[in-house]
Amino acid sequence: MREKVILETQNLSKQFGGFVAVEKVNYKLFEGETAGIIGPNGAGKSTFFNLLTGLFPPTEGKILFFNQDITSTQAEHRVELGLVRTFQLVSVFDSLSVIDNLILAVTRFSPIFTNKFRFFFRDAHIKNITERAKEALNRVGLADKSHILTSELSYGDKRKLEIAMALALNPKVLLLDEPFAGLSDVEIKELLNLLHKVKKSLTLIIIEHKISRIVDLVTRLSVMHEGRIIAEGNPKDVLCNETVRRVYWGGESCSVDGITDSSDRRRRP
Repeated sequence: MREKVILETQNLSKQFGGFVAVEKVNYKLFEGETAGIIGPNGAGKSTFFNLLTGLFPPTEGKILFFNQDITSTQAEHRVELGLVRTFQLVSVFDSLSVIDNLILAVTRFSPIFTNKFRFFFRDAHIKNITERAKEALNRVGLADKSHILTSELSYGDKRKLEIAMALALNPKVLLLDEPFAGLSDVEIKELLNLLHKVKKSLTLIIIEHKISRIVDLVTRLSVMHEGRIIAEGNPKDVLCNETVRRVYWGGESCSVDGITDSSDRRRRP
């Protein structure tokens, strides 16, 4: 059976003044896959995510989502279409309870709350919204912490909460921007286990610097460097690509088991 392309970019570019952050990227995401994107700092990964999700307008190129041109579609409308993301820094409300963070996320995009008056003054704790919130918390393992203040959560649990907020929006594609950033080894292991479960029912794109953590998670790996995709394919094959080895590790011999996670290393002269 032929794989279905659900997200595609055509010659996608973003320029800030004289600096080209993303340059003519042609990218395809297939339904049901878990795709990874890696690259040195400044490679254009987060800018690429910002283009996909509508936070930045492209300088050039197109973005297609289920064959619909969404290049000029506003960010919130892309969420409504099913294109949902998380950010490098956890974005939750510490002053609210865990469950209320979820309810706020769901009501923001609920048809009955599109009117500003209703959004601010109608009680959001209605049955179907609360049930969606509880279901999302259960998926990430936070059901038993639903009524505590978010400020009392560990950073790892806040990351899970952020992912729960994204899942509660019923995404068709979930984009995760460095989900392991700031987490301990134990928290990373817990989150990895969660993502292995989530990917069974969802299409994912993951940006990550901790390369060794995603080699067995993603089905396809793309490498960005200086705004371009320089290699793509099976994760272990890509990591042995000569150009990739040179960009990341200065041309060292290929040993996938000995991957250095830091992508801050600069190319050696």
